[in-house]
Amino acid sequence: MLTADLLALKKYIPEDFEVYYTMVKDDRVMRYITGKGLTEEEARKKFDSIIRINEEENELGYFKVFDDEGKHIGDCKLERYDQDKSLLEVGYIVKKEFWGMGYGTLICERMLALADWVAPSADIVGIIDPENTASKGLLEKFNFKTYFISIEDELPTEKLRLSRGRLG
Repeated sequence: MLTADLLALKKYIPEDFEVYYTMVKDDRVMRYITGKGLTEEEARKKFDSIIRINEEENELGYFKVFDDEGKHIGDCKLERYDQDKSLLEVGYIVKKEFWGMGYGTLICERMLALADWVAPSADIVGIIDPENTASKGLLEKFNFKTYFISIEDELPTEKLRLSRGRLG
């Protein structure tokens, strides 16, 4: 049985662009994120922003995810939510060959544990394509609730929120 402690997370560093690009150029992997795989130029722009975010805070950022055999299976993030810095945003990408194996659940478990450590009372937002039923089911498994469905940045967008007991 897979457990979250079998995953290794390592923050992206500038030398990791090729690892990142290999994953995000895949149309299947990026279908529900950007609609299609990224060009090298698009990937470079996004990767540069990832490196900037990773330099802002020690605990938060974007991470490469490896299985217990050291295979790169995807990436994930836990960062301050752009629209409200009091919230955290969780995200994840799993390479196609690892879909349906439970890695999404393990990644979410690790990101929520990190959130508990870094900001235990902060609510957490997950942003998905409304057609991505697998990702929606994953977030709902952890008690995220939909609060927004529309078009944002020219993409179909659904936002789910995990309320963590903050008064407000």
